[in-house]
Amino acid sequence: MGPHSRARPGSTIGSSASASSTLFDYGLAYSMKLRAHSSCINALALSSNGGRFLASGGDDLKLHLWDFHQEDITKPNHTFIGPRSNIFCLEFSRSNQFLFAGGTDAIVHQYDVSRLESGLLSQNDKLPTSMFRENDTIRDVTCSPFHDEVFLSASDNGRIVHHDARLHHSTTVRAADIIQLTAEITSVKFHPTMEHLFVTSDSHSNVCLRDVRMAFGPLKTRSNEGIVRTFQTTIAKRNTKTMSNPEPSSLAFDQEGQKLAVTSLHYYPTIYTLSDPYPIAICTGNAVKRSPGQRSYSNSCTIKHGCFGKAGPSISDVDYYCGGSDDFCGYLWKIPPVERLIAQREEISVSEWRNKKDHLTPFVGFTEKSDSPKFVPTEISTPSAILKGHNSIVNTTLIHPQFPLILTAGIESAITLHSPFPSSPFSGQLSLTPQEVRQLPSTATMEEAQVINSLLLGMDPTDGENAEEAEIDTIRLFDRIIRMEGEADPFEVRPWAEDETNPDTGSS
Repeated sequence: MGPHSRARPGSTIGSSASASSTLFDYGLAYSMKLRAHSSCINALALSSNGGRFLASGGDDLKLHLWDFHQEDITKPNHTFIGPRSNIFCLEFSRSNQFLFAGGTDAIVHQYDVSRLESGLLSQNDKLPTSMFRENDTIRDVTCSPFHDEVFLSASDNGRIVHHDARLHHSTTVRAADIIQLTAEITSVKFHPTMEHLFVTSDSHSNVCLRDVRMAFGPLKTRSNEGIVRTFQTTIAKRNTKTMSNPEPSSLAFDQEGQKLAVTSLHYYPTIYTLSDPYPIAICTGNAVKRSPGQRSYSNSCTIKHGCFGKAGPSISDVDYYCGGSDDFCGYLWKIPPVERLIAQREEISVSEWRNKKDHLTPFVGFTEKSDSPKFVPTEISTPSAILKGHNSIVNTTLIHPQFPLILTAGIESAITLHSPFPSSPFSGQLSLTPQEVRQLPSTATMEEAQVINSLLLGMDPTDGENAEEAEIDTIRLFDRIIRMEGEADPFEVRPWAEDETNPDTGSS
């Protein structure tokens, strides 16, 4: 990803530097594929209260449900339809009464899954029971951890909508239920343990913790768009005049709600604690030994969704963060305790930052503005595991709450399940994952050029092809995108200078 994130000496740690070892630290050498989709998979979601069911959705407009209580999970046990365009986000409600889906058709689709666990959900029940219309792409949906009837939706038109069927049964949105911002909303997440808190990110690089009670309702009761804390996302590089504000693409809380991860285009996953506006860690692959031509963690080409998790329900003191990458791998990092990360973070005064005789390495710090101190978070430079077995970009990852299992998906049409063991309760046999990562072609192939030419002529290059041929063509298309956009330096592609208008929290 370039030299734009080198930490200072002494502030880099490997995964082995944290607490006690778990199963994940010995590798996830085995894997299996779940196949039912026919194109890219953009969203995965596990059901609440144990993750028995997996929901998957993407470009083929189908929502498949998979049951991990099956002895051999080879096909979905239910399929929903309804979306008319690509699916971007999925989430189950608090007690699995509902499944919500959103995407580029600008509609939040609500499905009744209350009979799913009992096995009484009819195969004829395929359509949504309610639809909530927006005016632009739905980027995220988040469900209240306390009430099945409450959820938030966020869209590219800058609107965050608070839906509460306990108070308002119509799918028509009221003005009192809307925050209208001037920037596209890229993600929204309810806090997992505090009922009134939620966090948002937008295309102006604002990441804000908000309070529902201050954000919605009559204008006279609102305050500061509900914002109770703003997290600093602007980065400065030593010996570089301009700063950068990478665009956040997704957010994730840990299980206890003490940590927040921000995944941004052209930068590394960044970890915050809710009590501090400056980050405490970044997650990289910079310390991994690689052969010539082998790429490392990068996020420049697609929307990535990462997650926190643990290696099992009995592991309470060791947190992991998992994210996908443009190098056709998933990455799993062990996150040390918050107190340790805060102690290792460095605060650099303005005078020291500008002293060119000291620390000439162009390391990166987070800051409010050019004449403010710089905070250099700890770099977790060695992942606990690199998840292989993919032939293209990995977009979304999940850590299962019950099984020592990680799920990954992306440009390919299969979901990959990664495990430390060759067998599991839901599958009799997992295979050793190939350790050879497909290399990105350095130049366009003739087949790739044919795919691009078809697109330029307004033709679907996959039209008339079987599923395997169509997937190969999709991979070729993203190969080209990676060569054009991959491993970009944020200080070049997303510069920010202080004499520019500094966007505020995006409020209108």
